[in-house]
Amino acid sequence: MTRYPLFRFFVLGLSLLMVSTCATPPIAKQYRQEAQSEDLTFSMVLQDPDAYVGDIVLWGGTIIETKNLKEGTELIVLETPLGRGERPRSAKHSGGRFIAKSGRFLDPAVYAAGRKITLAGQVTGKKTLSLSETTYTYPVVAVKQLHLWERRPSYAYYPYYDWGWGPYWGWDSGFYGDYDEDFDRGGEGMEEGGERGGDRD
Repeated sequence: MTRYPLFRFFVLGLSLLMVSTCATPPIAKQYRQEAQSEDLTFSMVLQDPDAYVGDIVLWGGTIIETKNLKEGTELIVLETPLGRGERPRSAKHSGGRFIAKSGRFLDPAVYAAGRKITLAGQVTGKKTLSLSETTYTYPVVAVKQLHLWERRPSYAYYPYYDWGWGPYWGWDSGFYGDYDEDFDRGGEGMEEGGERGGDRD
């Protein structure tokens, strides 16, 4: 026996709907095809960025830092593999860090640390920066198209108790565990040429 069964079915249906709608890739078909033809993994480029200058990659991850410069913006990103709908997976799957360079001004209040992005970009080389008490060599990519993911709460199925009636199981919304796995597709897409995302078939 559960309390408010209709509400819980509604929440379950809504969560399934959000999962289905976020499966559409946010990056334009053109860039996806170019990246797939290159067939480069992040670990390959990380080992020798200069060997892949000019190649197109499709990467994602979590923003660590946003730096605004005279010529645009640099995003330092913790890379993570892409999952369903080209959505970045959680940080525990990270293969390292990279720098994404955009010719646009990206507001740090919007492109803030902790936000997830997916991008198509062209490898331009590497950049070595200090990191704590050591140095780190970052692959650098010039952004062709950038998608910022919005956060949404995850849904947990959990036991609860009602005095006098015993234990129940039910759905509830909120942020549980690593909610980065549940970013919604309804973010903002941007191409460096000034147009919002193109053909995504």
